[in-house]
Amino acid sequence: MSSIEDEIKEEIARHKILIYGKGTKTAPQCGFTVETIQFFQKYGYPFEVINVLPNMEKREALNKMTNWPTLPKVFIDGKFYGDTDILDEMEAKGEVEPLLKAAFGGKSPEAV
Repeated sequence: MSSIEDEIKEEIARHKILIYGKGTKTAPQCGFTVETIQFFQKYGYPFEVINVLPNMEKREALNKMTNWPTLPKVFIDGKFYGDTDILDEMEAKGEVEPLLKAAFGGKSPEAV
C-alpha cells in the first residue's frame, strides 16, 4: 500500500463524515462540492472537506480505492457512499439521519 493510501485511510478514520471534493468547506470550487456541503449542513453534524483538486496522485488513489471516478466522494463512519446522487436516494428512504446518528454514537448534532 502506498503512503498516499495510508494518508487517505487515516483521514477517513479521523472524520466521521468526510468529503473529498474540489475546494474546501469555506471555498468550494465546484457545484457538486457545494451541493454536498449543503446536504450535510442541513443535518448539523460536523464534517470535513478535503480539497483533492490540486493533488492528482490522491485523486487517482481515491478513484482506485472506491472504483468511483467522479468527485465529490463521501465517506460516513469509514464507509464510502458515493456522492449526493446516492445520498439523495438514501435521504428519500429516510436512511441518512439514522446513519449519521449511528456514526456519532447515537448522539444528536447538538450533543456532538
